[in-house]
Amino acid sequence: MKRALVCIAFAAAGAPAFAQGIAGVWNTGTNGAEVEIAPCGASMCGTLLTSNAIKASADAKDVENNDRALRDRPLKGVTMLTGFSGGPERWSGGKLYNPVDGKTYSGTIKLTSANELELQGCVVRPLCRTTVWTRIR
Repeated sequence: MKRALVCIAFAAAGAPAFAQGIAGVWNTGTNGAEVEIAPCGASMCGTLLTSNAIKASADAKDVENNDRALRDRPLKGVTMLTGFSGGPERWSGGKLYNPVDGKTYSGTIKLTSANELELQGCVVRPLCRTTVWTRIR
């Protein structure tokens, strides 16, 4: 009985760590980028709030985009994550846009702790790359 209570106490203590889910503002760890993840319809999406390029010039454009028609759009506010469903700790079926190389990848998101996200982008499996983002707020 005592053992069961201890297990329940640990389980209950661990639950709030993921209560926030993936919604929030995240540091990508590259180029000073910060992305806000929030619900968009029935899925989760992420929008670029700032980066070194945006800090250097508020008028920074999405110049590396593979779609020439989108290269003149402002970099600030670019949707970097779209169509992710699932949760609360694992999200899949979405797309990851990388403004550094202008390419879009199939992706998965895994909440590894309350303040850490693991994102995996794939051209085609097994050609994947994993990166870790840290929660800002």
